[in-house]
Amino acid sequence: MADYEPSTYGDKVADIYDALPYVAARPTEATVEFLASIAGKRRVLELGIGTGRIAIPLAAKGFKVCGLDVSEKMVARMRAKPGGDAILVEFGNFGDVKIGGKFSLIYVVFNTFFSLPTQDEQVRCFERIAKHLTDDGVFAIEGFVPDLGRYDRGQRVGAINVSAERVLFEVTQHDVSAQYIRSVQVEIRDGEAARLYPVQLKYALPAELDLMARLSGMRLRARYGGWNREPFNLASQLHVSLYELVPKPPNGPPPKKPTSKRPSRRRRS
Repeated sequence: MADYEPSTYGDKVADIYDALPYVAARPTEATVEFLASIAGKRRVLELGIGTGRIAIPLAAKGFKVCGLDVSEKMVARMRAKPGGDAILVEFGNFGDVKIGGKFSLIYVVFNTFFSLPTQDEQVRCFERIAKHLTDDGVFAIEGFVPDLGRYDRGQRVGAINVSAERVLFEVTQHDVSAQYIRSVQVEIRDGEAARLYPVQLKYALPAELDLMARLSGMRLRARYGGWNREPFNLASQLHVSLYELVPKPPNGPPPKKPTSKRPSRRRRS
C-alpha cells in the first residue's frame, strides 16, 4: 500500500472504531483493572491512545493519564466522550515518545506496538521508553501470537460480521519472512458504497520483544496469556508482557573484600 501513512488506519476507522465487533468484544474492564494494579504513583502514558477506550476509565480511577497518537480523528472521538477532554495528548509517531517527564507506567494495547513499520523503529521505541520510565516503572505490551495456520499461501479472506444489512470482512496478505501483515477490512452496507479500512503491521515474536528490551536496558518482569493473568503457554493467542529497567550498579568501584592475614610461623631450629 504505497499510499499508507501512519495515521491512515485511525483516520479511516475513527467514526466506527468503538462499534467494531472485535473492539467491542475486547476485555476492557479487565485491561483497566490490570493496568491500575501496576500503575504506581506517577503519571501514566498510553502509546496509541486512540478513542480512549482504556485511557478514560483508567483516568476515572484517579490516575493522571497522558497519551500519544498520530490520528487527530481518533483523538477527537475520545475528546467527545465524558472525561476525554481532560486527557493530555501529544500528536506524532509514538515510536519517538516525544513527551516530557517520567512515568511509572507506559503501556500499549491491542497490537498497536506493531504499527511501527520497521524493527529499527520498534527498537528505538524501547530505547526512548526506557528513558521515560521511573526507576520502578513498568512498560506493558499487549500483542498477538502469530498463527500461521490462518493463512493459505500467505493470504486470508475471512468474515468478521455478517447480517442482512451489513457485511464486514477482511482481505489479508502475510509475508512470513518479513513478519509483515497487510490487511484491508471491507464494509458493505445495503444501499451504500463500500468502505475500506486498511492496516499494516510489522509483528514481533515475544522473544524478539525481550531482546529489544535487553538492548534498551530493560528486562522481562512477567508475561501472561491475557489481562486476567492467565498463564502464558503454547495455546496462548496473545500475550501481556511487562518490562522493567535493569537496576543500575552502585556508583564507584565495588568494595574490596577484607583479607585475613595469618601470623607467620617461624621454624625452630
